[in-house]
Amino acid sequence: MREIPPRTLTLRDVSEASGVSDMTVSRVLRGRGDVSHATREKVLLAAKELGYVPNKIAGALASQRVNLVAVIIPSMSNMVFPEVMMGINDILGKTDLQPVVGITNYLPEQEEKVLYQMLSWRPSGVIIAGLEHTDASSKMLHAAGIPIVEIMDTDGSPVDCAVGISHRRAGRQMAQEIISAGYRRIGFLGTKMPLDHRARKRFEGFTEALAKSGIEISDQEFYSGGSALAKGRDMTIEILKRSPDLDFLYYSNDMIGAGGLLHLLGKGVDIPQNIGLAGFNGVELLEGLPMQLATMDACRSEIGRRAAEIICARIEGTFDDGDKVIELSPTLNLGSTLRG
Repeated sequence: MREIPPRTLTLRDVSEASGVSDMTVSRVLRGRGDVSHATREKVLLAAKELGYVPNKIAGALASQRVNLVAVIIPSMSNMVFPEVMMGINDILGKTDLQPVVGITNYLPEQEEKVLYQMLSWRPSGVIIAGLEHTDASSKMLHAAGIPIVEIMDTDGSPVDCAVGISHRRAGRQMAQEIISAGYRRIGFLGTKMPLDHRARKRFEGFTEALAKSGIEISDQEFYSGGSALAKGRDMTIEILKRSPDLDFLYYSNDMIGAGGLLHLLGKGVDIPQNIGLAGFNGVELLEGLPMQLATMDACRSEIGRRAAEIICARIEGTFDDGDKVIELSPTLNLGSTLRG
């Protein structure tokens, strides 16, 4: 077994192991095309056997950029952002760019800290969730001088580029379906709005559409923290204890909606005749439930792919400025929790 060397491997080690010059090794490891196939294979084999990894920071000193893309998202505790990350990785995995993730927990001051640290490494681009940021974060994004893509939302003005859906439109669309199904005593259950701007916008669109039909939200139940089945169950119990005459529950996401659905089914409630339910996000994990929750797919994987494509196109100089804001259309799935 090869012993771990007492020092960091250098370009010279690869040069000596492969029998070619330092300059040739450098050309091969930088992907230059002016090296023969046989020499390239010899160098790569030597580097692999040694376990040599090129020093990207040293190579970045001249360009002032590293081949990292900062991805700043609120959470990895539910299925929403992992799917976005898969979309980003689908595209960046075909390039020399590598995503590096920072988590904000929906806290503006944490986003500011993460963004500061990420930008200090001089990444080649930034993909960041949402359009709302602190003044300090907005100034850093404007001054970064690199491609910026804000994701998940198009209801606002991006710093540079944006890919997402209109959450206000999504809320209006769901309200229209609920009204058309004949429900009138509607409760809303969701996260506290100051932290989750996208949930707030869906709620605004939802209540706006209800108001146009002369309907007001009958009751509300809020929570803070991550999405979970248990929270959905507990919130459903609380809101129905206060307002037992509700005939529809609109949840801000599928996970708490699924918790409410399972609770009501366990109590023998007739869904959707006595009470209807709907969530948001179109989480595939929940397709195995006894009933399929009415929901909307927020285009998560596609958002990730399109954002990464913008970063790549901007770096390569092939970006069309007409594509700075890409609004995708979520798919409405009425499931089996809305009256037909």
